[in-house]
Amino acid sequence: MTTTAEIRLRHIVEQTAVDLTDTDGRFHRHRLTSAVRDRLSRDDLDPHIKAAALDKLAQSLVTGFGEQRNPRRRRTGALFHPLDIVKLGTGVWVWMDRATDSDLLEWSRLSRRNRARVDLADSEVQDYVDQRIDAFRAHTDVIYLGDLERTIFGWADDDTDGSDLLGS
Repeated sequence: MTTTAEIRLRHIVEQTAVDLTDTDGRFHRHRLTSAVRDRLSRDDLDPHIKAAALDKLAQSLVTGFGEQRNPRRRRTGALFHPLDIVKLGTGVWVWMDRATDSDLLEWSRLSRRNRARVDLADSEVQDYVDQRIDAFRAHTDVIYLGDLERTIFGWADDDTDGSDLLGS
């Protein structure tokens, strides 16, 4: 469930991104991170917003920890390291040193399911990009994707509810 504080945090990030965007529509992630940090550290920020930001920070740190400890092939050729973590789903993690055979089966099942999702998402991206690149080549007068989507593919501003976007 999205809380008011989480919506406000998203708005802070979105507005900061808009503020940092150059005339070519680009902004740098590191500058955005720094600017958002500055906005979050202001004394006049609502305590509930600060608490939500701390929750997000904690979640990010835990996710990073889990990613760092994700089993991967070592120089020795082995996948095992006792301090790595096997993620079993539903938020349950187990130190690789203490994983059981059923843990490994669950990890394998989740890995296959995740791989299928990644492959599907990548196929969708590749198909989309291929179609748009072909359209850019056929319509050399069009420079920006937004213009291509509107003029060639018929996208209209009312095609989305915009609930996740700034200004909606």
